[in-house]
Amino acid sequence: MLRRTPAAAADAALGGVGADHLEPPRPSSILRELRAFSEFGMVGFSAAAAAYVAPLGPPRPVLVLPGFVSGDSATLALRLFLRSIGHKPSGWGLGLNVGASHHIAEGVDRTLRLMAEEHGEPIDIIGWSAGGILGRVLASHRTELVRQVISLGSPVTMQSHQTNIGPLQKLSARFFLEPPKRFDLDKVPVPSTTVWTRTDGVVPGLSCRQTVRHEAEVVEVRGSHTGLGANPAVFYLLADRLAQPRNAWHPFDPPDSLRRLYPSIDNEYTVAAEKTA
Repeated sequence: MLRRTPAAAADAALGGVGADHLEPPRPSSILRELRAFSEFGMVGFSAAAAAYVAPLGPPRPVLVLPGFVSGDSATLALRLFLRSIGHKPSGWGLGLNVGASHHIAEGVDRTLRLMAEEHGEPIDIIGWSAGGILGRVLASHRTELVRQVISLGSPVTMQSHQTNIGPLQKLSARFFLEPPKRFDLDKVPVPSTTVWTRTDGVVPGLSCRQTVRHEAEVVEVRGSHTGLGANPAVFYLLADRLAQPRNAWHPFDPPDSLRRLYPSIDNEYTVAAEKTA
């Protein structure tokens, strides 16, 4: 049964997604990301367990976009899981994600167009961290080519100082383009799911929460930012979202046996239920 936790209601009361007062995680919080080693160490078991209980649907073409300063190797576990349950995932094939650059913008747009032409249907996009930002940009500018976008630990509104990877961004800017000081991708014109964790050691977890509206939901998982690509809760959620029939979006509602994996789930139904409670 869909429900909203008290923690989720309290977070929503902070003033909205990507509020200007959000501070980056403390530098020491980057140590939380060390748990990613154990998360990836368990990735085989996590993927197998998620695949065993995952809802299945027709094979879907999926474009998987990596995070900042990572490439297709970082999303290999995600793509192998999706392939194991019958989908047709593709990496982006553009090397490292160096952020704002002409070759990235042009390359990812070209990849999306070619995939849509090859499969003859809109593409599902899964973007991790900065890859989720790119996915939301694509959904906004190539709406007819995108069925839905799912972002994992991706800020939807943020200022450049609200992150623990500022030095990497500055280094990248010396060779490519200066990243925008502020961006706002809260609303996209396709169904969207934003996944976040309150123990994110890279970006403020609350900045990864989009505003809840029709076909736009927010799901919290437990774990690190760096380990989202090996998280069993993420695996199950991706299977569920991809299993939806085309043009028949429904909110994420895991079975009670898995509900403990998701500390909060926010969508138009949980918000409406809270207002009438």
